[in-house]
Parts: sequence; C-alpha cells; structure tokens
Amino acid sequence: MKNKKRSGWRRFGRILLYIIGFFVLLFIGLAIYLVSVSKMPPPVIADQRALQLQRTQLDSTAYTLGNNWFRKSNSGLYEMYVEGAPFERGVINGKLSGELIRRQEDVFVAQFSKMVPSTFYLHFLKYFIGWFNRDLADHVPEEFKEEIYGESFSASPNYDYIGTNYARLMNYHAAHDIGHALQGMMLVGCTSFGTWNDQSADSNLIIGRNFDFYMGDAFAEEKMVVFYRPEKGHNFMFVTWGGFTGVVSGMNDKGLTVTINAAKTSVPTAAATPVSLVAREILQYAKNINEAWEIARKRKMFVSESFLVGSAEDNKAVLIEKTPEGMDMYSSGKNFITCTNHFQGDSLGSLASNKLQIKESASEYRYERLTELMKEKGPNTVQKTVDILRDRAGLHNVDIGMGNEKAINQLIAHHSIVFEPKKGMVWVSTAPYQLGQFVAYDLNKIFSMHGLTTDHEVYDSAQNIAADSFLLSKDYLAFETYRKLRDQLKEGQAVDIRALIASNPAYYHTYVLAGDYEYKQKAYAKAKSYYETALTKVIATKGEEDHIRKQLALCNAKLKS
Repeated sequence: MKNKKRSGWRRFGRILLYIIGFFVLLFIGLAIYLVSVSKMPPPVIADQRALQLQRTQLDSTAYTLGNNWFRKSNSGLYEMYVEGAPFERGVINGKLSGELIRRQEDVFVAQFSKMVPSTFYLHFLKYFIGWFNRDLADHVPEEFKEEIYGESFSASPNYDYIGTNYARLMNYHAAHDIGHALQGMMLVGCTSFGTWNDQSADSNLIIGRNFDFYMGDAFAEEKMVVFYRPEKGHNFMFVTWGGFTGVVSGMNDKGLTVTINAAKTSVPTAAATPVSLVAREILQYAKNINEAWEIARKRKMFVSESFLVGSAEDNKAVLIEKTPEGMDMYSSGKNFITCTNHFQGDSLGSLASNKLQIKESASEYRYERLTELMKEKGPNTVQKTVDILRDRAGLHNVDIGMGNEKAINQLIAHHSIVFEPKKGMVWVSTAPYQLGQFVAYDLNKIFSMHGLTTDHEVYDSAQNIAADSFLLSKDYLAFETYRKLRDQLKEGQAVDIRALIASNPAYYHTYVLAGDYEYKQKAYAKAKSYYETALTKVIATKGEEDHIRKQLALCNAKLKS
C-alpha cells in the first residue's frame, strides 16, 4: 500500500514537473517571440555618404551644414532649416540637433519611468510595445522611414536595452497613439479654432491652437521651430522636439495648416500609421482641403483623432475626423470652426463613445467656453486669437482655478500657435506655456533665405506679440507655489496644507489633494471637509467627481466606525 502511495506521488510529481516545464518553455518561447517580432529592421539605404557630413559652428548656439542651419534664438526657441532627400534630411537633422535629440530622450525615458516605476513592468512594456508595433513600419511611408533612420544615427547610445536607435525613434512617433489608446491617458487635451470672412477682421483665415501635451516641465524646455524644404512635396514648418519628425502643429508654403486633437478611442489590436505621420504627410503633400482628405482617407490609424485643416486656397477650415473604423469631414456651415476633444461630424459625432466623451470629459465645457469667447471678442485678429488661447477662466468668466482642464489655458501647454495662411505668417509661443511672447515667422522670407549668419534674425521681431501680463501677477506666483506643493505631495513629502489651499483656492483639485493627504494621515474629518468643498467647485471630469464621492463615502464610513 505504501509503495502504491509512493508511486502515485511520483507520478503526480512528474506530471507537475511536466506542467511546470511546459509553462517555462511556453514563457521562454513567448519571450523569444516577443523579442523577435519587436525587432524593427531599418530601410536599406544604398548611398550613405550623407553620414560623412559635418556641421560648422558659427557661434555657441548656431551651426550650419551646407545650406542647412540650426540655432537657438534669443526668444528661447530653437530654429532649424533642413533640405534634401529623405535619408540625407534625417542625417542632417540629427547632426544639427543631436544634443536636443539625446536630451529629449533622457527626459522622455525619465518621465516614463516615473509613470511606470516597476522595472519588470517597464521591460514587459518594452516587448509589448514592440509586439504591438511589430507591423508599424508597414504603415509608414518609405520616405519617412528613411528620414527617421538617418536621424537615428545621432540618437543616444544609452538606451540599447529599449531597442535600436531606429526602432526607438520609430516607436516614439507612435507614443502619443499608444498612451492615448492603452491607458486613456489623454496626455493631449487640446483646443483649436479658426475664423474667416466676416468672422475675421480682415476676412482672412486665422487659426489658433493650444497643444496641451504634458510629459513634465523638462519635456517642453527645448521646443524646435523647424523649416523643411523636402526633395518632393511642399515646403513647410512645424513645431516639434528633438528626434520627432511627425507633425502636431504646422503650415506649408501653400497656406495649408494641420493641427491634431485627440478624441475618445477604443483599445486597438494592432499598429497602424501614427497620427503625427498622417498629419506630416498632409502638410508635405496637400495644398487644399480635398487633397488633405484624400491623404487621410488612405491611411489606417489605430486611435481616434480630429485634424483641423485650414486652407488659404479654400479660405476656410474644416475638421477631418478619423477613427480606426470610420471617417467624417465636418464643416460648421459658418465662417468659424471650433475643436476640442470630441467629434462633431454626422456619423462619428453620433457614436456612443463620443457621446460618453461629451458627457464625462472636459471637452464640451471647453468647447462652450471657446464659443462664448469668440462671440464676446467680435471679428477675430491674431492678437484676439492669442488672448483666447491664454484665457484661464470658466464659462461666464467664472474663476475655476488655475490649471483646470475645463479652461482653454490649462497652464500645461507644450506650445501654442497661430497661423495666417494667406500671408504665410506663423506665431509660436515661448515659455512658460503660452504665456511668453509669441514669436512671428514669415515663411515667405525664411524659404527665400540663403544660409544663416550670426547677426541674422530668423523671426520677424516687429510682429512679435508681447508676453501675457499674468506672468507679473501675484496669481502667477501663487500658481507656481501650488505646483511646487502639488509635486511634493506626489513624491510623498509632508506639506503645509493651508499653504496649498491658499495657493489655488478656486481649483477643485487643490481640495482633492488636501483630502487625499489627510485621508492617508487618517484625519478623516478633515479629509471629509476637503472633499465636500471640492464638490462645490467646477470639476473637470466625471471620473474625478466619482473619485471624490468615493473618498467622501469612505470618510463617512470611517467616522461612523
């Protein structure tokens, strides 16, 4: 009997070992598969002589390379001009702005590590993103792959554990899409609008937008205003950061503009063309709205996005709204158009996901505030556009606190930009946010320049727009105090809660932070009071309101027990 029991246990042990061995082999096989599919071979470039090119230093902040140039303006913006064939453009871009490319990746990786602090999860995420983007290259035009590959030779050598330089830069072009899709992070909660005919003081098309993309303060410190003269297509400008050749805000020399606004999206199952590269293709190859539509139509995307496209040729702007499954063109039927983070077209506007976005996010409120301001300001000008983009108030000019997502100016903008397409004029904001001066660029003059000299001003200083006087106010100093105390709380430090409240008393999130802090300290009565106050303020999203009500219920339960 004992022998039979021993024999049974041996058989059970062998079966258990087989099962464990099977799962170990399965895990190893899965790991090998993930590693293999996450590899991204670069395009084959027959002529790589561009790699031998070297830049020439003009002064401590300016370089040239042939007809190409790069400099740091006294405005704080970096300015760069690049021309040529795709691979050559990428190489030149990298050689001129290599320091920015490497610093930007340092910032990006550091910020991402804060968001995902687990080393194991970071490694898992690396392979998951690699697997998710395994077919990314199939959806990117060959020209853009060659350009990114050329640029990758100047990328940092410190992140090989993430992937090759080329694979990393390619994946960074899809970072917005992946974060937006997989985590609903809404890192981009932008506002844009356009006016023309009787809605503009001089009848010309004017477009303004805030790019509210926040990846930490350091991410927005080195903004680049880039001017491209590609071998094929139209000359164009765009605002970007080191290593990123996609477009989030830009205008070409035909007076066509493109800006992007994120919308509610479902979790995708496979990669497609990154939004920024669809916008880039439109900017480089479209001269009017119909051509922009045709380019967007042929590209498959894996997130939902609104492209606000302005056209000097058409003297109007429209929204090209696109999801992985559908597409709309929305024209307001009036001489103005407004866009936040929900769809307005006939088919996509009626989606259940879009209706939920309108109901639960800050998008509809911001849309109404934008409409209110446009009516209040009257026929639009460039200055009025900047004033609207800087507006911090809520509906009916109510104080909703500094940094509220329902405000047009959320005090997180990577950049703000204004276009006058018929004149070829662009105004780009300087730090901080959209509060610094807006620097004026005349594309007609820039694309007729012959090189760069140390005493040459690239921008048109006579047309710059002055910094916001808010920067000199006590309220701005108070907001900086609020940000400092908020960040200390996030890092687990003890702070003076009264000072926190005093720094931003109209903002609901100030009281949420205070309530969460006191709840952790088990001071449930104080926490309850802060949560109750938060509910009297203008709350940005339904999710945040739900959090407050949940915490309030927990406080009540703790106080009763």
